[in-house]
Amino acid sequence: MAPQDFTFRAFAQQGFYRNLNARLVDMAGITPGQRIVDLACGTGAVTKLILERLKSARESVVIGIDQSSIALRQAIEELANARESAIQFVQGKVEHLSQVIKESVDTIVFCNGIHYIEDKGSLLEEVQKTLKPGGVFAFNTSFFEGAHTPESGQFYRRWMFKAIRDLKDNYGLMPVRSEKVESRKQLTPEQYEALLVQHGLRIQSKEISTVQVPLEGWLDISQFEDFISGIMPGVPLDKASTSLKESVTKTFQELNISVVPRNWLHVVAIRV
Repeated sequence: MAPQDFTFRAFAQQGFYRNLNARLVDMAGITPGQRIVDLACGTGAVTKLILERLKSARESVVIGIDQSSIALRQAIEELANARESAIQFVQGKVEHLSQVIKESVDTIVFCNGIHYIEDKGSLLEEVQKTLKPGGVFAFNTSFFEGAHTPESGQFYRRWMFKAIRDLKDNYGLMPVRSEKVESRKQLTPEQYEALLVQHGLRIQSKEISTVQVPLEGWLDISQFEDFISGIMPGVPLDKASTSLKESVTKTFQELNISVVPRNWLHVVAIRV
């Protein structure tokens, strides 16, 4: 039996998620000839969006950075035929950005990952060091104070209650709450803005998008390692994922819904 895939690959292929990241890439103002970093590139879904904006410009350089060797292998497979622009994939932590990228860049894109960073101030110092003067840092996140819409509260409460009960009944397990991961500690948009300004980055644009996430989106995110660890810290991935997926399916059925709204925060800042 093939091992389970706990990467972001399945969720990254969701249409609504691609559209969200395409919006951020457009907000970043990427143009041919630039040197661009796709931070926490994962399996290359956003890297592909960036390449589409570069319009086959051979003088462009795109560098994807991720700490997962498995995700990077998938990214290389996904973009095997993209030869027009120079593409590099580098294994490394986003917190070590300036050590990985020796030459300054025009743009850094960080899609749906900043919430996982424990020391966001140190990350922004790395971003500031790596960007050229006037360079762009664009990020989005669905884990911030305000991501849950008021009408989605019942869904989350019921889903989590069912998932915890399923985990206990079927496996005799409970999450280890003392191991709360960083994505569960959420900042407000204003707190993100203040952090950026403190680290020499001026806000160019900021917006919040509300998207309708179908059941398939929740099933796919429930097999992503970082999401699972955030919801059920200390629980084996396979068991936690199974409980989350079975419970979210039942919750959709009981509430008789086809989608759940979720807010995404998009921010673009300029290095002063």
